[in-house]
Amino acid sequence: MELFSSILEKNNLIFAFFFVGGLIFISFWLSKKLTNNRIPGSALAITIGLFLAYFGGKRGIADIPMFSGMAILGGSMFRDFSIVATAMGVSFSEIKRSGLVGIFSLFIGIIVSFLVGGSIAYVMGYTDAKSFATIGAGACTFIVGPVTGSAVGASSDVIAISITVGVIKSILVTILTPVIANKISLNNPYTAMIYGGILGTTSGVAAGLAATDEKLVPYGALTATFYTGLACLLCPSILYFIIDFLI
Repeated sequence: MELFSSILEKNNLIFAFFFVGGLIFISFWLSKKLTNNRIPGSALAITIGLFLAYFGGKRGIADIPMFSGMAILGGSMFRDFSIVATAMGVSFSEIKRSGLVGIFSLFIGIIVSFLVGGSIAYVMGYTDAKSFATIGAGACTFIVGPVTGSAVGASSDVIAISITVGVIKSILVTILTPVIANKISLNNPYTAMIYGGILGTTSGVAAGLAATDEKLVPYGALTATFYTGLACLLCPSILYFIIDFLI
């Protein structure tokens, strides 16, 4: 066991990739078998990750020697790389097909989510601008929360809360999308793009649309992905400065 542990410590980043890959595989398997994909596999994976982090130290399970590679894999470099890679996959020409309504839906969705999430945090006692902005950004998506928190210097506890808020939003969107689809005429590419632009949580929108009509998934996921990139620009900059000025 000591030899095995030593090998893992020397190849900590490789083991981190292997561990996260296995965790994601199990999460998507559980999502399919236990929830019929109603709860996204990504949401389950993040939830399990937060649960595991509870048993670690200040850096989560990265404080355990054999899991030290998680500090690199979960660090800002790989996080920012994934954000840029996601945003680069979006074509603005495709966004324009939804017209001005689709573009406005992105800004409306980001601003409303940011203000609602931040206001709830404010009422719960997180009254400083950094916490307001970080938790508000988490209400946009569980990716934007930690990006904003790192940019403005929020505490790790607040960043963890922002991720949790984003995960809850993703799960709710997944479950409620098929329920409200007929009531909001969510049955064509045009409305799917607007829907993804307003809610923004890519995993939740994609899973919810898959349960509604699989043909709508690419359209909703397209604007939801663009939403993430735009929110990563707005939340830690313009929106944060406005909140900092007001508070």
